[in-house]
Amino acid sequence: MSTGWIIALIVIVAAVALVVAALTLLGRGAGGGRKLKRRFGPEYDRAVSRHDGNARAAERELAERVERHGELRERPLEPAQRERFEARWTAAQERFVESPQEAVTEVDQLLAELAGARGFPDGGQYEEQLAALSVHHADHVHGYRRVHRLARERGSGAPDERTATEEMREAMVEARALFEDLLRPTRDDDQGRPPTERTKTLAHAGPGRLHMPWTFGRHAKGS
Repeated sequence: MSTGWIIALIVIVAAVALVVAALTLLGRGAGGGRKLKRRFGPEYDRAVSRHDGNARAAERELAERVERHGELRERPLEPAQRERFEARWTAAQERFVESPQEAVTEVDQLLAELAGARGFPDGGQYEEQLAALSVHHADHVHGYRRVHRLARERGSGAPDERTATEEMREAMVEARALFEDLLRPTRDDDQGRPPTERTKTLAHAGPGRLHMPWTFGRHAKGS
C-alpha cells in the first residue's frame, strides 16, 4: 500500500473518531440537560431565561449548584424551634392586614433563618443560600426569591399601591410553600411533627383581600 493511501486512511479514521466523540459529548450533554430539567423544574426555565435563552450556560450554572450543594444534609428541627417558626409566620400573616410591606420583610427574614436552622448557608449569604435551596427545594424556591426582592424594595414608592399589595400577597402565597417544605420533618427527623394543617390558605384570597383565619374579614392596607 502506498504512503498516500496510508495517510488517507489515517485521516479518515481520525475524522470518524472525531465525529463519534462529538456525538457522544452531545448525547451526554442532552442527557445531562434532561436530568437537570427534571431536577429543577421551573427553576431550570428561569435559569435559561436569565441566560437569555442559552440553555448550555444555564445548565452549567445549575450543574455547579448541584456540585456545591448536592451533598448537603438538612438538619432536623427541635419541636420547640418548629413551634417558634410557625408562630412567627402566623404573626407575619396577621401583620399583612395592616402593613403588607412589614409582613413581607418579616417573611424574608424568617425564611433566611429557617433555612439556616435546617443547615443551608447562612442568610447573610443570600445568593449562596438561594442556590443551595434551589438544589433541594427547586419547586418552591422562587417564592423566597420574590419576597426577598420585595423586601429589598421597601420604601421605593410604588405608583400603584393596590397592585403592589397584590404582588406582595402573591409572593406570600408562593413563599408559604417553601416555608412548609422547610418546616416539614425529614426522614432523619423523628422528633419533630409536621406543620399544623390549615383548611384555608392565602391562595384563596381575592385581589387586595386575605381569606385566612386571622384576617377578620378586613382589607389589607397598602404599604
